[in-house]
Amino acid sequence: MLTALISVSDKTGIIGFARELKSLGWNLVASSGTSNLLNQTGIKCKEISVLVNSPEILDGRVKTLNPKIYAGILAVRDNKSHMEQLLASQITLIDMVVVDLYPFETITSKIQKPINKQIDQKVIENIDIGGVSLLRAAAKNYRDVIVLCSHCDYINVIKMLKSDTISEEIKLQLAAKAFGYTSYYDSLISNYFTYDSIFNLNKLTIPIKKLSKLRYGENPHQKATLYSHPTNHNKYFKQIHGKELSYNNYLDLESAYNLVNEFDKPSCAIVKHNNPCGCASGKDPKDAYLKALLCDPLSSFGGIIAFNTSVDKDTAIELNKLFVECIIAPNYTNTAIKILSTKKNVRLLIRENDSSITDNVHYEYKITDYGLLIQDKDNELMSEMKIATEKPPTDIEMCSLIFALTVAKYVKSNAIVLAVGEQTIGIGAGQMSRIDSLKIATYKMRAIKMNLEKNLLPIILASDGFFPFPDVVALAHKIGVTAIIQPGGSIKDNDSIQEAQKHNMAMVITGMRHFKH
Repeated sequence: MLTALISVSDKTGIIGFARELKSLGWNLVASSGTSNLLNQTGIKCKEISVLVNSPEILDGRVKTLNPKIYAGILAVRDNKSHMEQLLASQITLIDMVVVDLYPFETITSKIQKPINKQIDQKVIENIDIGGVSLLRAAAKNYRDVIVLCSHCDYINVIKMLKSDTISEEIKLQLAAKAFGYTSYYDSLISNYFTYDSIFNLNKLTIPIKKLSKLRYGENPHQKATLYSHPTNHNKYFKQIHGKELSYNNYLDLESAYNLVNEFDKPSCAIVKHNNPCGCASGKDPKDAYLKALLCDPLSSFGGIIAFNTSVDKDTAIELNKLFVECIIAPNYTNTAIKILSTKKNVRLLIRENDSSITDNVHYEYKITDYGLLIQDKDNELMSEMKIATEKPPTDIEMCSLIFALTVAKYVKSNAIVLAVGEQTIGIGAGQMSRIDSLKIATYKMRAIKMNLEKNLLPIILASDGFFPFPDVVALAHKIGVTAIIQPGGSIKDNDSIQEAQKHNMAMVITGMRHFKH
């Protein structure tokens, strides 16, 4: 008679699965909790403690860690010596292991990471030891033992057992899944215990879980899948309308939403190819959107639009005048949803302003052909605020400078942002020289159909990196810029400062650059 060992925390489907196994003539042994459940439902099942003639001890911390269990799993069936040893020791062969692990991920999602190196005892008690070992043992001996780590496989395995079609290839697939499961589980624990910095680890594991398969990657000939870190599972956003998201949509959504949530006032960011086309704060979402759109209406076509406040009817009416790929906001009024849903393909997404989402994400990861690059997230704006020129910026200019510098953090380097008030009027991105970025930003600014003189607000410039030459300052003066903010750090900083002095411009040095590649 074949024997299945069952020990599951998640009891989903286990009663039906166990009943099917009994009907096929299998003998069942289980940990106390699972055994009690099965026996209560009329499914005859022995406790593991009976099989090994040893009780569970240490309040259940030790139940399956026994040589009789692991010998029964690891014995190679066509190895005569193995079989003789089992017979001599009266050890039962175990032909199937059905195990899931303590809910460490669920528990830690509700408990903060360790503070002052103290880990909550509830977290400690939800670190599975025996279950991981059982799965690894069964997966190692997959030719002789069927290993199941997910209730999602119960139905298919029963079908194959009934039709005698469970091949070695299938067993290998189940073993690979089990090793992946235990690896993910261990990486969750390692990640949680890394209370200080992952940069202290010589060997790193990052737990990621598959969320969905994507239609394709950056281009149709590239396959793509979305995986997520456990701190973000099902938290990032929910889609309420439109076709499925693409690989590029995900990249732009993150950039747009993170940018717009840098601001406290009602704000809007429009992103295309991972660069802002425009960004603005306003008195309400409609005002912010129209100001952001004004910066570059041509490039905004087919873009991603993000708001940091609820989208209302008036804003929705304006949004419907433009072809948009995605709109993401903390919420929408019912009327706004009805208006925006008239376009069947536009993707409407809701993301709560939950600080715990971004608070738990401290690092950025980039995979290259030669390795994984990891860095802290760029969550700061400046390390100092040094007025480098004799003329200081006015209060209005300073407010605008800080706004523009915040936008520049999300613009591909070399980045130049021109702004009036809290509204971008020209953005130059991704050029190999900073002067070329300024020329592009100038071109964008001149294309805006607005009278900047009647606006009465000064034009300011923000740069993500320092000026190695004074040419940017000289051109900025020619287009009417009155104040500049930049990180400084060039050996020729004084040349740019003197150029600003020459034209009676204000310059602020921040001591912190924001390159984005």
